[in-house]
Amino acid sequence: MSRIIINRRRFLTGAGVVASTIPLVGCDALDGMLSNGATVRETMARANDLTYRVQRFLIGADSLAKEFSESEIRQGQRPNGSTDPTDATYVALRDAAFTDYRLGIGGLVDRPLSLSLDELRNMPSRTQITRHDCVEGWSCIAKWTGVPLAAVLDEARVKPEARYVVFRCFDTMNLGLSGEAAYYESIDMLDARHPQTILAYGLNGGPLPIANGAPLRLRVERQLGYKMAKYLRSIELASNLAAYGQGKGGLWEDLGYDWYAGI
Repeated sequence: MSRIIINRRRFLTGAGVVASTIPLVGCDALDGMLSNGATVRETMARANDLTYRVQRFLIGADSLAKEFSESEIRQGQRPNGSTDPTDATYVALRDAAFTDYRLGIGGLVDRPLSLSLDELRNMPSRTQITRHDCVEGWSCIAKWTGVPLAAVLDEARVKPEARYVVFRCFDTMNLGLSGEAAYYESIDMLDARHPQTILAYGLNGGPLPIANGAPLRLRVERQLGYKMAKYLRSIELASNLAAYGQGKGGLWEDLGYDWYAGI
């Protein structure tokens, strides 16, 4: 995979909040260079945990991402990443206008579900105009419509031991010599039940386009764009993330991105 450099915000205790830029490629070469014996990767993992804890303290569980007026929508939502998955199951669903699409909800639930797009559309909905902030440095304001994830979780009757919601997707990412890997992401239960966290099936007053993640994508408005998984295949409730990918909570996280990408 090509070299990736990510601007990652670090929250530090003491005098205040400090931001730093950390190159993700080359950590193996730096491992062992820290005076206390910890590797760079271990230090970055601890910093990720500190970021999560401090941001949770600063923004609280119920604070809302800024919402905008329709007049502030200047353009269509910019597609990025995967824009037309080639997975055979997805292609068949797409060619049938997603009439046969079913979203599975399983894992640590008392009532596993398999919901059609029509069933999701018939649930209570939420529309919000928010800004999508990409880790690549661009932003875009758009209007999203979908069912609150909390409503779906309530229907599935989540078990008390569930701590994470894991999203499996139809799209894949080319990892070069490592081949392709299916996209997946995860959030914790606080973000899953946040009022602005929705499973979006509508964009700017129309159906969600394929280029933007049709038939269904996640919107978790207090985090960076790579957390907002597209082309949703299924949802799983889990007590930990060890069984998914490399156990870091998402495909990009497996490659070095922060798991908690709060903004």
